[in-house]
Parts: sequence; structure tokens; C-alpha cells
Amino acid sequence: MKKVAIQGISGAFHEIAARQFFEGEEIDILPCNTFKDLFNALAADESLLGIIAIENTIAGSLLQNHNLLRDSGCLIIGEYKLRIEHNLAVLPGQRIEDIDEVYSHPIALMQCEDFLDQHHHMKAIESEDTALSARDIADNKLTRRAAICSSLAAEKYGLEIIAKGIETNKRNFTRFLIIAEPVLAKQMMHGIQVNQASMVFTLPHEEGSLAKVLSILSFYHLNLTKIQSLPILGREWEYQFYINLTFNDYKRYKQALEAIRPLTNHFQILGEYKAAQTPID
Repeated sequence: MKKVAIQGISGAFHEIAARQFFEGEEIDILPCNTFKDLFNALAADESLLGIIAIENTIAGSLLQNHNLLRDSGCLIIGEYKLRIEHNLAVLPGQRIEDIDEVYSHPIALMQCEDFLDQHHHMKAIESEDTALSARDIADNKLTRRAAICSSLAAEKYGLEIIAKGIETNKRNFTRFLIIAEPVLAKQMMHGIQVNQASMVFTLPHEEGSLAKVLSILSFYHLNLTKIQSLPILGREWEYQFYINLTFNDYKRYKQALEAIRPLTNHFQILGEYKAAQTPID
């Protein structure tokens, strides 16, 4: 049975993504309080897999996770794109008119802003996690309080969903990365046909350095699907660049890497894996 570390408690969107990625397989979920705790767990147990959110179509990139991944030495072995649906969940028997307070993660509250604006009698209060908000209501039998959470969390903690799909933008997706320590990653990727890669590098602080790299990638017909710059601590106005590439020809992809390496500093491949499709509603 695969062991998968997630950020958050059971019922979190990380668990949903993990179970859907490994659909048809038995997996054992290891909850972690923070993403840093998750990476520490992987370092302590090389048989453990991890899943981390890396970007959301509304909230943008989770910048902290880019650096945690780079520093950990873990490799990406897959990705999953999950449609995020938020629900208003309460102890059974309550109505929307009965609710005074709504608890959830700040990003979830932001993504349900229109719904909350339509129900001014409910005060939005930030909490650590969507699923944790649901569990607290259930464990403490809290009436007049609601959680914004997944349907899985509502089911796990015995709550009733009184408003379904309350997110403002229905094209709300989170991209998750499945990661592992290098030895396990190599085992799991054996025989897998890859068509996507993630990497990070720095560039000389000189005119046209990024343009040169991008020109080479274009020459080799690689599709740049994401570029994210992050500041380098202690080196003012210098940046590291995280990029995702998709490709049809692995040989040309490797040739492109050999061509850009001399132009970069601290070049690091974060993973070569199979690209995931965005779900269709």
C-alpha cells in the first residue's frame, strides 16, 4: 500500500487529489500540519510519497512550495489538476438563516466572496484549513456556525451541506504535484513515458540573459507552459526562475537542456513526468 503525505487533515482537498491521482489503488494518508512538516516527513521516510498544491487558477502560485521543493531534493513524479468545489456545511438540521459565522481557510473564503456578500448576516472568519473547520464544528457540536469545505470533509465529519458549489468562479482548479525522494521517484517512473519537465535556475545579471534561454527553448520546439520568478534572498534584484516545459520529443528536449545549461547558474531539474489534463465540467 502506498503511503501519501498531505498538508491538512483528512477530508482536505489534498486528500481528494491524492485519491483521484491513485484511483483504484489502496493508499494510506499521512496528514501533516504544514508543507514544511510534509517535506520533513519525506526526508525521514524514503518510502513515503507526498502531494503538494503548487498553483491555483484564481489565487496563483504557492511560492513557498517552489522553494521547499527545490531545497528538499525531492523529485516530481506526476501532477493532478483538481476542480475545486466549495460547500457550506453545518450540523444537521440548520438553515442558512441560522448561521452567524463561517469558518474556512482564507483562500477558500476569498474564492466564495460573492456568496458571502449575498449573506451579510454570516461573519467570515479565517481558519487554518477547510477540513479542520468542518471537524471543529462536528467535534464541538457548534450550532450557528458553518464551514466552507469539500464534500469529502462534510461527509467524513457528519455535516450537512446546505449550499453546494458556492465558489464564485466555477473554473477554479488547483494543480498538485506528486513528489518523492530520488530513489523512490526513480523506481516509480520506470517505464513511464514523460512529456513534461519542471526546473529551476538562476541567470547572470546581464542584458538579454532570459531572452537567450527562451529563444533556445523555442528553437527546439518546447512549449513553455509556466515561468515563475522568485527573488534570491541576500542578492537584491536577482531572481531564480522556475519553468515548466512540455515536449513531444524527449531527445530534442535533452538537446535543449544541454544548450541552455551554459547560459544558466545553479540549474536543477525538479522532475520529468507525465502532464495531466485539466478536467472538463
